Amino acid sequence: MSSRTKIVVLRMKEIIYTAIFIGLGILLVMLLFIMFRPKKDAPAASDQVLYIPGVYSASLKLGSQEVNVEVAVDADRINSISMVHLSDSVATMYPLVQPSLTNLTNQICDTQSTENLSYPEESRYTSQALLQAIERALDKAAAEP
Repeated sequence: MSSRTKIVVLRMKEIIYTAIFIGLGILLVMLLFIMFRPKKDAPAASDQVLYIPGVYSASLKLGSQEVNVEVAVDADRINSISMVHLSDSVATMYPLVQPSLTNLTNQICDTQSTENLSYPEESRYTSQALLQAIERALDKAAAEP
């Protein structure tokens, strides 16, 4: 048996082009990994601007009168919630309004959220109405992403 040696002739131009395309392919894959990897060093919640600082209000209709619920916020926290234009007649007609607002204010300022709040069963509807007004005021205060 005779063995024949095969000689493969490659031109230098073909080798250079192949090396360049392989290099560009590797560079493209690395770039895609860098661009689409998950961010590990996300800024802390205190560094994010959640609200535009100020006092924001939303109206709440109680009977024939309107009462304003005011929410004071800083850039990253809710400072206080209060009721403005609460006349004696409204306070007398709706005795659960002020205690419900105090309860909601304490919970919201402690947790900095309007989610998962608890309120007594007897003041459920009053608390829900107040919570809707508070959320409308916070929507006005929200910083655009």
